[in-house]
Order: sequence, then structure tokens, then C-alpha cells
Amino acid sequence: MKYVTAEGKYVDENNKQDRLLSVLYGSWWGRALLKPLVCPAVSRVCGCFLDTPVSKVLICPFIRANRIDMSQYEETDYASYNDFFTRRVRPELRPFPGDPEALPSPCDGKLSAFVIGAGSLFSVKHTRYSLKELLKSRTLAERYEGGLAVILRLTVDDYHRYAYPDSGVKSCNRVIHGRLHTVNPVANDVYPIYKENSREYTMLHTENFGDVIQMEVGALMVGRICNRQGKGRIARGQEKGRFEFGGSTVILLFEKDRVQLRERLLEDTAKGYETVVKMGEVIGWKRK
Repeated sequence: MKYVTAEGKYVDENNKQDRLLSVLYGSWWGRALLKPLVCPAVSRVCGCFLDTPVSKVLICPFIRANRIDMSQYEETDYASYNDFFTRRVRPELRPFPGDPEALPSPCDGKLSAFVIGAGSLFSVKHTRYSLKELLKSRTLAERYEGGLAVILRLTVDDYHRYAYPDSGVKSCNRVIHGRLHTVNPVANDVYPIYKENSREYTMLHTENFGDVIQMEVGALMVGRICNRQGKGRIARGQEKGRFEFGGSTVILLFEKDRVQLRERLLEDTAKGYETVVKMGEVIGWKRK
């Protein structure tokens, strides 16, 4: 995994999880082993176990293995592993910008940014994506040609709740059923994960950034994308929902000439680096 830290340091890291997933996704026998695990039914069964009090035994080992700083989170007694995994961060640690024209990240994650080209196409690593396939709508996809796609990949150590980046009015949620591959970059070399995985999206008619699509993508062992509201008014920084156990992804789609991203985000993406960001952190501005 290649990423840019909050301090601007470039890191090339190949941890145990990356190496294991490289072996599994890079070999025929590994993909055969993974085949049952990426089925939503398996994630649902695992999710049911992680909702039980017995699953609490997994909490302390997980904290130690991922070096999670629990002082950042509200103190409470967790009823289950999923209750712990969707824990709330202390609100003062994820402030949203006061400037209404500043674009905040809706979640913690590792950010990549792409220009949406002709035919509503953009490339992630070596895989080309069509918005028509991603959204299951040709008409909607055509509206975003020439715009920007911002992909925020969450890992297990991230805060797994996400918010709205601006105030406005949202449409109904649209659910697209699919499989549940890991969202680790190694899987993207083998499968077009964002158009194969289960996902859910809504149109946000925002006050500052035009009509923004916000999409949540499920991942390996994440059987539940839990969005809180249906159609109606929304506020910047208002919680939109949460992911249950595992890594996952939030995608933002912007129309052409609506947003100016922070300097170097597109450049670093082109070099193969993701940028570490936190919920509420400014990632761009309204284009004048």
C-alpha cells in the first residue's frame, strides 16, 4: 500500500494483510478459497455473530493488533463487537469547516481522486470504470462526464461512520446488490470491485457543490451499509450512516467545474499514492 500521511510523508508499505491478499487474489487457488467468502450470505452470518455478546472477546485483541487509540472515542460499555466497531468518535476531534465553500471529507479514509473522462470513464489502478456500470444509469452517468470522482477507502483502523459534506436536499437511497470483495488495492488488479460489490447511493442537491452523488460500497465481511435517512433535508456534518465490520469505501461524484480539489491530490493519485484524510478535513473548495 502506497499512501501520503497527514504530515505529507510518502510511505510504501507492504504489511501482512497486503501480502496475504496479494497471494489470495493473485493465484487461482486463492481466488477459489475466497469465492464463498465474498458472498453476501456469508457476511450476513458473520454479521449476526458479531452482533452477539460473545463476540466481545474479539475487541481487546483487535485494539492491540491495530494500535487503536481509544482515547479518541466516547467511553461506553460495548454490547458486541459490532457495537465497538461502529463506536462514536469524540465530536470535537472531527470538526467540519466553518467556511461553507470549503469541501470537507465525509469520512476517515485513504483518498484517491480521478477526472471522469469521455464516456463517463475513469481508471483506478489498472481497471477502467464506467459510471453507467457503477450507477446502473446511463442518463445519470452522462451528467458527470468531465467531473471528478473522489474515492475514500476505509480500513479497519478508521472511524466507520460517515457524514454529509454539505447542506441541501437528498434523494431516496438506491441499493445495488452484488458481491463483497475486499477494497484493498490488490483486489482491484483482479476484479472491478466498485462495480461488482454491493453498494448504495443517493443524489445530494447541495448548497455549494452542485448535485453530488454519495455512494457507499460494501466490502469483504461488511454485509451491512447502515444509512440513517431517506429522502429529505440534510445538513453539513450530519451523520449519514455507518459501515459494520471490515474495510469499506465512500465515493463522491462531482459535476464538471463544481469543485477545485486540494493541490496535489490528483497528482499523488496519478503516482499511485492514496492520501490519508479524516472526517471534516478540507479536501477542496467550491470552484469560482
